[in-house]
Amino acid sequence: MTETMPVTLTKYSWPKEGVSRVPYWVYLDQHIYEMEQEKIFRGSTWNYVGLDAELPNPGDFKTTAVGDTPVIITRDKQGELHAIVNKCAHRGARVCRSPYGNASHFTCIYHQWNYDLKGNLLGVPFRKGVSDGERRVGGMPDDFSLSDHGLHKLKVESVNGVIFVSFDHQMAPFREYMGELMWYYFDRVFDGRPLRVLGTVSQKVAGNWKLMFENIKDPYHASLLHVFLVSFGLFRADQKSKVEMDEAGGHAVLASRKGEQKASAGTAEIAQLKTDYTLHDPSLLNRRKEFKDDNTVAMQTIFPGLIVQQQTNTLAMRQILPQGPGNFELVWDFFGYADDDAEMNSMRLKQANLMGPSGLVSIDDTEAIEMCQKGIVAEPDGYALLEMGGRDCQNEDHMVTETAIRAFYKRYRKVMGL
Repeated sequence: MTETMPVTLTKYSWPKEGVSRVPYWVYLDQHIYEMEQEKIFRGSTWNYVGLDAELPNPGDFKTTAVGDTPVIITRDKQGELHAIVNKCAHRGARVCRSPYGNASHFTCIYHQWNYDLKGNLLGVPFRKGVSDGERRVGGMPDDFSLSDHGLHKLKVESVNGVIFVSFDHQMAPFREYMGELMWYYFDRVFDGRPLRVLGTVSQKVAGNWKLMFENIKDPYHASLLHVFLVSFGLFRADQKSKVEMDEAGGHAVLASRKGEQKASAGTAEIAQLKTDYTLHDPSLLNRRKEFKDDNTVAMQTIFPGLIVQQQTNTLAMRQILPQGPGNFELVWDFFGYADDDAEMNSMRLKQANLMGPSGLVSIDDTEAIEMCQKGIVAEPDGYALLEMGGRDCQNEDHMVTETAIRAFYKRYRKVMGL
């Protein structure tokens, strides 16, 4: 069931308290959703679409989306990457229907308009008409030019093995978009080593896409909701941690260092703490230090819809794809490095069971997000209260805070003009 508002609001008034309040209409209203697609996803942002390792050979392609706009990512014969909107210039049909593959060109099934891997229009059937024996009839106008009717092309940047695209061809380089503090965390995982794709899974969630982005900016819930994280000491409020953001507020990182499994006095009364829990396979908790700092967890959110996940040694990209105000698809691309040994590869795969649609941890988030959406839709004129840790948007050295969510809405309001 789609949880959205039955009618579109005509007036938008943000609570006077600012970003410590978030009006529920941002999660429900169809017009707000359409504005997000135009101003955010099709605006001046870099959007994650895949990994270089998914397209190793000339002719390789994958289909994905930017917001709710379908796109094709291709590697041409010269090895260059391209991003094109997956919509025929003739009648708007999807040109490519396969999630992955290898091709020399794309042909629309409807009228067989044909495009190369860069999105250039190569041919139109009956472009010059047909002859009935006495005269030539039909065909396109004389001034019709193939070069004027290719697929919509996006700007592409491959960053240390990660592919980003933008509808804005004047976008600054990705590193500048991130800022130096957020670049540190991105480069921490993507340091230039070739990547290895371990698998992809996806799920449909009956909630607004921003609830997912907020969830990973919210350390407050993580040390309360997740039985596994709290009970086995993987992420807990009494551990050394921090929340850091870029100046504009859209990007953020939650970083933490695993301490003792035994909880401190300050967290021992958490309802979800199960001190008698044990694992049949304790190796699930094994870890190997591999990054340039001692953080055992680093969850980075990159505006507008990417989560870079490092939980112990499992690594994944989570791509948020909105599908209307009340639904989104979450795509998980699990990966490692091409030079991983067999033991590390096994650790990454085993620890991947913590995450994903049915993961020991992440399954909790899906239920919480859907419960939020169900509650919000019942009171569309209400608002969310975000005052844990104060009302400002500063970096913190603890996780009992909602500062990164407030910072996200600082950037969101500016981009949306709200």
